[in-house]
Amino acid sequence: MAETVDTYRARVAELSARLDAPNAMAERDAIRADLIGLGKGLEHDLLELQTLKDEAKSLVERWKALQASVAPAFSAERPVVADHIGASTFIEKGWSRISLGDYTGAEESLQKALALAPNDPQAESLLGWAQMLQEKYDEALGQFQKVLMREPANALARINVGYICLKKKIFGEAIEHLSRAIRLDSDKKATLYAHFYLGLVYLDRDMFEDAQTFFQKTIVLGPNLIEAYYELGRAYWFNGQFDEAKQTWQEGHAANRFNPWGKKCAEVLKTVEAGGEP
Repeated sequence: MAETVDTYRARVAELSARLDAPNAMAERDAIRADLIGLGKGLEHDLLELQTLKDEAKSLVERWKALQASVAPAFSAERPVVADHIGASTFIEKGWSRISLGDYTGAEESLQKALALAPNDPQAESLLGWAQMLQEKYDEALGQFQKVLMREPANALARINVGYICLKKKIFGEAIEHLSRAIRLDSDKKATLYAHFYLGLVYLDRDMFEDAQTFFQKTIVLGPNLIEAYYELGRAYWFNGQFDEAKQTWQEGHAANRFNPWGKKCAEVLKTVEAGGEP
């Protein structure tokens, strides 16, 4: 950037002083030229900053791809809310920060939003996302349960509760919430992840054939969810179906060899072919 914010502030202050000076009329043309120069400089640097911001966003997406996580991909739409004494500004900031991977900053913004507008459903839901993605499962569970009390048919909130119950190994409640999300079938992403998480629940409980059924359905619904191939391979392997497991991992790697889970499929395949265990 050609100039810093402080330099621009100094130029604005200097031009303001010149406009207030007794000889402002005589300096009118010179001031006009300097104002035009200031505007052009700001436009140029703002464009460069926007380009840099876009590049930074792409780095965030690359960073997210490094995380081999099964947490729900953040999918909340940009909030459109009426302003409640400034709360909407913090809700918007919270949404933006979650999108950029700044979950701590998002939580801080959304707490401020709820201080200004208690019980705002969007703020509660987004706060649940921010806390869940920091693995603050108890706090996140409380937020999503508040959302579900008002909106029992909120499928995304329900699968997030199911995911948290899975992580806390409360399997009965996880099955209840995830099965209900499937019955609702009101959101494609929620239905997809509900099947995937049910597969994880049954895999964790050594119910391998049930796990296989849900992972197979997951792949039908979302062929790009590569972690489903990885987990389906594990469900086959631990059930003694070694050829099916190897074939599934090969398919997962072939589906997207650059995806972290595609790479994990290749790694586990190499491990088992060398005589190791997943």
